Amino acid sequence: MISNQILQTTIEGLKGITRIDLCICDTEGKVLATTFPDAEDYESSILAFVDSPADSQVIQGYQFFKVLDEHQLEYILLAKGGSDDVYMVGKLAAFQIQSLLVAYKERFDKDNFIKNLLLDNLLLVDIYNRAKKLHIETNIKRVVFIIETQHEKDVNALETVRNLFAAKTKDFVTAVDEKNIILVKEVKEGETYEDLEKTANTVLDMLNTEAMTQVHVAFGTIVSEIKEVSRSYKEAKMAMDVGKIFYSNKNVVAYSKLGIGRLIYQLPLPLCRMFIKEIFDGKSPDDFDEETLTTINKFFENSLNVSETSRQLYIHRNTLVYRLDKLQKSTGLDLRVFEDAITFKIALMVVKYMKYMKYMENQDY
Repeated sequence: MISNQILQTTIEGLKGITRIDLCICDTEGKVLATTFPDAEDYESSILAFVDSPADSQVIQGYQFFKVLDEHQLEYILLAKGGSDDVYMVGKLAAFQIQSLLVAYKERFDKDNFIKNLLLDNLLLVDIYNRAKKLHIETNIKRVVFIIETQHEKDVNALETVRNLFAAKTKDFVTAVDEKNIILVKEVKEGETYEDLEKTANTVLDMLNTEAMTQVHVAFGTIVSEIKEVSRSYKEAKMAMDVGKIFYSNKNVVAYSKLGIGRLIYQLPLPLCRMFIKEIFDGKSPDDFDEETLTTINKFFENSLNVSETSRQLYIHRNTLVYRLDKLQKSTGLDLRVFEDAITFKIALMVVKYMKYMKYMENQDY
């Protein structure tokens, strides 16, 4: 159903051109949009017209018109005046509203199709049959973005994203839950993952300024067939979750850049607990003091470079070596040795993953 705001804008636009007052009511006589004040006075006449077989009629100095959608009566339109000119304007207005109904219905059907496509609710044959009926191209490259908002049902954010991509007929904006806006975007020839990251940052900046809301954006990999869109959606969902665990300082996360975090995210928790027990002998990295944790993180940031790490920590090289030796004695891992460094890095990421899963478990109760 068309919103009252759209109906009001439509009849005000027509009045601006024709200078003829118009009113739109539902089939129960309720006024939905009007350009004159006493429209409620015609409720009984509207109800009588609804029951009549006529498509149009002059009643009490007004032209009455029926607006149908596939033979189903949807609206009653009133045009002020009984002349032939008013009749022509009324017919034009009724046709315009009927066209709006068709457009909104097609938009709803497309939105419904995209939602079911993302959620894997369609058979392969249905995907191609429905896409053909809805005039949606099946063999163009696409990618799925997920935009997570701070608040549930953020209508402003949804409309901002829709307006940003409104001119691009091959892009679709929808939502399958309360907090996430989904953009299924066409990927043009020559467009790279760097370009997609720029698009994500544009959405981020636009929502920060226009909708005044902080969001996180994640996107999947580029797919070339419409049947693969759900895969890109699942990847974007994983990127959003993995990003929260391992890249919490980033507002834009790409599935293609998740690295080892993607593998850890798919590990069963019992295996993670066993691994940590073996590496840290029942201890946890949380037991390390702040100085040790800062040293470890900075050492990894500088690709195991002792000189650069000591410079950035403002400590003597020998002090850093002492700290690394101390860590080796307590864990059995020497971070200056590549294999030990990898093991330690993975262990830290596994602990992060376990803490996140525990937090999410508590949130569910």
